[in-house]
Amino acid sequence: MIKFGTGGWRAIIGEEFTKDNVSLLAQGIAQYVKNQVHDGKEKNEVGFVVGYDRRFLSKRAAMWISKIMAANEITAYLIHDIAPTPLIMYTVDCLKLKYGAAVTASHNSYDYNGIKLFAGGGRDASLEVTKEIEKILNGLTLKDIKEIEFEEGINLGKIKKIDPFNDYIDYILQDIDVSKIKERHLKILLDPMYGVAKTCLQTVLISARCSIDVINDRHDPLFGGRLPSPSAETLKKLRDMVVDRKYDLGIATDGDADRLGIIDEMGKFIHPNDILVLLYYYLLAYKGIKGGVVRNIATTHLLDRIAKDYGEVCYEVPVGFKHISQGMEKNGAIIGG
Repeated sequence: MIKFGTGGWRAIIGEEFTKDNVSLLAQGIAQYVKNQVHDGKEKNEVGFVVGYDRRFLSKRAAMWISKIMAANEITAYLIHDIAPTPLIMYTVDCLKLKYGAAVTASHNSYDYNGIKLFAGGGRDASLEVTKEIEKILNGLTLKDIKEIEFEEGINLGKIKKIDPFNDYIDYILQDIDVSKIKERHLKILLDPMYGVAKTCLQTVLISARCSIDVINDRHDPLFGGRLPSPSAETLKKLRDMVVDRKYDLGIATDGDADRLGIIDEMGKFIHPNDILVLLYYYLLAYKGIKGGVVRNIATTHLLDRIAKDYGEVCYEVPVGFKHISQGMEKNGAIIGG
């Protein structure tokens, strides 16, 4: 049975992550999308963004999803190459679509794959949406799956290959004070952990005139035999190289590039909790932006203290990016994690 967790649906490849289950899930999502149209809740173009990472079967699964969307009269916008999850989310928002998905198991071990589902604005799909899709799935069988050939979908214009890379990079650069970064002449070591971050992150940093070296960037579905999740334990090589070769900074990302790990020039691992605290404080104290913050029950409570000092509110939600997204939207928060 397909069940959504805190970060989408994930399963072991060959056991539950199979063509049948991916196709069944795609059909369930397509039916949900069509229901929104029939109920008059969807007024814009009925389209669906599909992206994928470097895991085993990710590209093929993205094609399976695209074929099923096309067969259900939903235009599939298939990102033409491997893509970080934030790029896929950006594309959903940029194209003004209401739905999208990334084929990824994020920071899980190599034997997993999965699907993250996105809603309007590039946000993680809400609990209400995923519960409704699960209900639809309970009534579907393999015989209900609609599918066309990939090339037929291309020829009909129902599958469109897209390349949002340049727009995404420009979108990021316009919100960064590139001149300030250029002044530092930073020497940075990047570790994408065999994932999808290299091209985007390297392009942004080079645009800011940083000197960049990269490790662990080849295609390896086994992720070098380690968990593709940045932590003090998994970033020992990055830490040692930053110190030995005198880099200003080491940056690591997880398998689908929506998690971050930092090593400072002294070799200290900067925990994501600390990064979030620094970012929130920076927005309040240096940028003068007003607003609350959303954290889950496992995130540092130092955020509560900072929010209180600035007359703001820290909102607590359950674990899961979808709860963070909902909490930020509901409360007008400026950051969350």
